[in-house]
Amino acid sequence: MLELAGIIILGILAQWVAWKFKIPAILPLILIGLLVGPIAAEFLSEDGTKWIEPIWNGEEGLFPGESLFYFVSLAISIILFEGGLTLKTSEIKNVGPVITKLITIGSLVTFFGAAVAAHYIFYLSWEMAFLFSGLIIVTGPTVITPILRNIPLKKDVSAVLKWEGILIDPIGALVAVLVFEFITVEGGGEFTKTAFIEFGKIVLFGFTFGFTFAHALNFIINKKWVPHYLLNVFALAAVLGVFVLADTFAHESGLLAVVVMGMVLGNSNSPYLKELLYFKESLSVLLISILFILLAANINMSDLYLIYNWNTAVLFAVVVFVIRPIGVFLSTRGSTLKINEKLFISWVGPRGIVAAGIASLFGLKLAKEGVPGAEYITPLVFMIVLGTVLLNATTARLFAKLVGVFLTKSDGILIIGAARVSRLLGHYLESHGRHVVLIDSNQNNINKAKELGLEAISTNIYSDSLMDNIELNDVGYLMALTGNTEINKYAINKFSKEFGENGSFRLVTQEEMNDGTNNPKEGLFSHTDDYNNLVTVAKNFPSIQEIDIENKEHYKSLIEITNTNKNIIPLFFKDDDGELHIISSYNTEIEDIGEHCQLVYLGKPFDVENVSLIPEKVGVS
Repeated sequence: MLELAGIIILGILAQWVAWKFKIPAILPLILIGLLVGPIAAEFLSEDGTKWIEPIWNGEEGLFPGESLFYFVSLAISIILFEGGLTLKTSEIKNVGPVITKLITIGSLVTFFGAAVAAHYIFYLSWEMAFLFSGLIIVTGPTVITPILRNIPLKKDVSAVLKWEGILIDPIGALVAVLVFEFITVEGGGEFTKTAFIEFGKIVLFGFTFGFTFAHALNFIINKKWVPHYLLNVFALAAVLGVFVLADTFAHESGLLAVVVMGMVLGNSNSPYLKELLYFKESLSVLLISILFILLAANINMSDLYLIYNWNTAVLFAVVVFVIRPIGVFLSTRGSTLKINEKLFISWVGPRGIVAAGIASLFGLKLAKEGVPGAEYITPLVFMIVLGTVLLNATTARLFAKLVGVFLTKSDGILIIGAARVSRLLGHYLESHGRHVVLIDSNQNNINKAKELGLEAISTNIYSDSLMDNIELNDVGYLMALTGNTEINKYAINKFSKEFGENGSFRLVTQEEMNDGTNNPKEGLFSHTDDYNNLVTVAKNFPSIQEIDIENKEHYKSLIEITNTNKNIIPLFFKDDDGELHIISSYNTEIEDIGEHCQLVYLGKPFDVENVSLIPEKVGVS
């Protein structure tokens, strides 16, 4: 009981440490596991026993016999299903071909390159070398996300790394399974044929069961045949059922089945998808916390001594600094990515959850069967995992600056609320080259925004999911445009540091508008217009106007007109370089007004003295 409780407590503590210091959780988890396992047995215990013994050794241990392997398999299936839920096919636009090549060509380069390296550096048999290379194909979103979360990058670069990490997990698992089948199948003339038959069965049953049961589960949920309080646990039972069922028909096909199941559900229009995802995220955090302390603790010091030599450093260097860049540059050939962006993607390739989990699963099984060289698999893969995570966690930000992919100015804009007026502003900003993201909990608003080609995320503002979205790293402005004053203020308080480093703004409240002396520093657009005024003007005059500014005095006169005319609300100032600046109700002073500056406003077109042009209109329904 003490050991089990200790694992959970230590696991959650490691997750907190990872959050506090913004590092991948797998790093403290594995280090804690090594501390309470092999390190404790070698240096800290008088009787040479581990503080936590995962497998029953006749006197102590948590899992008897093969039970640890079963737990690892089920835990990884849930983690992969949660990863599949996050796959949105609509997110792949400009980088679709690059991602496809990375998970195919890049995987092949790693598979063959790392196998050759392991064979000639560690003198592993070809079977063990290819098993090792199959396992280290995978990167992973759980390790990439914390590393990139605080590095402002171009959206395409972040998208490539995110999607590669998610999509390549099942591919790497599948390749490792194929090699595992080759090793475990009896030799002779039927060797190759039998192994490929097994592989075909894995693909067939994995896709069939995953696709079929995803639609079945979605149908059951939408028909409300399951009460709401049982929804999450019913989905969990369905995932475990599909994993076990697929494995019954084709051994190791369950991993593929749950990934396909998650992908199909994740791209459905189920209204319960967000709730399901939140539950699976929480469950995955708990499982990962337990899993990697167990797996690291299960390693023996003798396994670590096997790789305590210079050969390990050489293998690591070849995998990270030779094979990874070759795979990336071959995969991105002919793409729109620049050389410096390719270099950065080559540098960031941390291995994660699936690599370590399946390595332990297969390595221990083969070692138990006495397969020569199998004892190297788990420690070598853990070395690659720890080494790449440490390298990328400590150097990714610096390397981004060195190669010039670090965005010195984050000019993306996050808009809280996706109602009509937000869509109007978002459409205008997007058409002027700004990266705009709208968030709302109203799915109807989100769908309308997406119909306009805008990037929109359906999320609850009280959730922390936005903080983990690495594709928002170029966002530096925050605009709270909802009709709820408390939500607007909450958004400013919660997200201003993360997404509003260049400016955080919210609409003024009716009380602030009526009280002429209370003009908040984060006030947006105009101190004489609250949300109701904004909606009214957008309804009556749903277009955005641009009008030339002659000089500073002219600009001030235009602002005065907007303050008294209820059909006009100032929005942005466009400088002579065409760059847009958000107008604050607190400070409307503009220092530099050139020859081609413009005031951008919402509302009725108007003429003032010395202005004769017809303003350009940008409208949206």
